[in-house]
Amino acid sequence: MKSFLAILCVTCWFLSMASSHAQALLSPPFGLKWGDTPERLFDWAEKQKLDVSISLPGHQVDERHIVIKNSKGNLPSHDASSLEARFNKGRLYEVVLNYADPKMSFDLAKLKFNEAKRALTHQHGQLKLSSKKRGTTRDNFTTDTTSYHIEPVSGLFLMLSYTEVRDSLRKTSRATFSIIYHNDNVIPKK
Repeated sequence: MKSFLAILCVTCWFLSMASSHAQALLSPPFGLKWGDTPERLFDWAEKQKLDVSISLPGHQVDERHIVIKNSKGNLPSHDASSLEARFNKGRLYEVVLNYADPKMSFDLAKLKFNEAKRALTHQHGQLKLSSKKRGTTRDNFTTDTTSYHIEPVSGLFLMLSYTEVRDSLRKTSRATFSIIYHNDNVIPKK
């Protein structure tokens, strides 16, 4: 019985070490940390003279959503056009980097998406295909969406999502993508 308890303790210790290591690997960008308060983002946005929007969803009283944009273009020293952060009870659990620059061509967006996928795969390991959909509307719009993810620990994941919209009537196309860092383990269990 004592050896079983010893093995159980050692196993739990290894699992906790693997969990904390995976969370460190999937840390949110811009020097943020899981569980941070919104003040850190506000300070950064103020120093960089960025626009901040705060959403307080009425149906989710513990939630706070913050969107940070640069009215002059992309975020400072970064290709992302905006950063979205989600907080539950004042603790950071999700960061989304959006790449939706209206000046970015369709081909450049696809190239940047593939570069981001390669870099994230190199940094975090092989991303798995999550979803791939194609749809066409009556008004000649075709939408393709693709997403990839990696989840080293239950509740902690990184997702890369790509959307392209083609208007065959007007012969235009646009593509955007997002990188989503998410950690359910920060959200208090009910």
